Amino acid sequence: MAGASTSGSIGLHFDDVRIIRALQIAPRASFASMAAALGLTEGTVNRRFRRLCADGVVRVVGVVNPGALGQSRWLVRLRCRPGSVAAIAGALAKRDDVNWVAVGAAGCEVTCATQSRDQAQWEELLGRRLPRTAAVLDINAFAMLRQFIGGRGHYWAALRGVLTPEQETALGGDGPPFRESAVVADDPVHLTAEDEKILNALAADGRASLVALATAADSTPGRVSRRLGVLLQQGVIQIDVEIAPTALGYHARANLWLRVHPSQVKNVGRSLAQEPEIAFAAAISGPYNIHAVAHCQDLDELFEFTSERIGVLPGLQSMEVSPVLRHVKQAGTLLTGERLVGPGTAVGSL
Repeated sequence: MAGASTSGSIGLHFDDVRIIRALQIAPRASFASMAAALGLTEGTVNRRFRRLCADGVVRVVGVVNPGALGQSRWLVRLRCRPGSVAAIAGALAKRDDVNWVAVGAAGCEVTCATQSRDQAQWEELLGRRLPRTAAVLDINAFAMLRQFIGGRGHYWAALRGVLTPEQETALGGDGPPFRESAVVADDPVHLTAEDEKILNALAADGRASLVALATAADSTPGRVSRRLGVLLQQGVIQIDVEIAPTALGYHARANLWLRVHPSQVKNVGRSLAQEPEIAFAAAISGPYNIHAVAHCQDLDELFEFTSERIGVLPGLQSMEVSPVLRHVKQAGTLLTGERLVGPGTAVGSL
């Protein structure tokens, strides 16, 4: 995988890729502990990490899972009037309850994922706001039913081997950070005002210190540490490591819409989760019962991947491969070109 570290539009040193891998394993680890595991100096890790962030290659963020709070998650496909896609995508990206936005290569389609924290917010977007937008010609919304892979699970397999098993153990690696889960929890968590402040601070910086989190929450570092541990254990928040795909040599991305025999949905979803090219996979409602996002180095690799490895999965009945022209937002992080730009204001409003 070392070759991919230098083939992207943003040149990376091999140590940069090792630091990215270390962050995937332990996103809140101190620079000192990462340096000890990687055989580098603390100053080197600190300097390289900050450069990766400044260059828009990496961002560590706290991502709230609304399913743990009892709220459903939805995928939405919009067919838009020619010339209106950029404005629609930008307006969606500006919303806190939309955490992923992509523009289709055809130039007239926007795909997004909603993470509304309450029913009223969801109804306001899908029931009123979007249908009233003249530039939107058609709306299709699909409820997520079961998530097979996502978040830090992406590139976990693709970066395997960058660090030795001993280095991963030293960082606390104990297997993939994402495990298949129901989308909506049976026993929803109820957040306190203090919890909300902690989550807001982590959304801005997933590596914020306990002192910074305590200041944001009007609390103490010890209390915040205990509460954060509970929120992580309950699945309310995940500390995600966002990566600019092109920095690792991935230039071809696509939404995959799969129609699978109902008896094989779980098996296909679990098979997709094992593929390093798959960034996200979930069972959904609607005519396609699995949605996945694939990242490949180029279109030829995308073709080989979808035809040779996805197309032969037992139970697959049909598949639509929809190339992505550009990502506007991923895991709550805005993008400018191929670089992560973090919190900011997108153009337009919706």
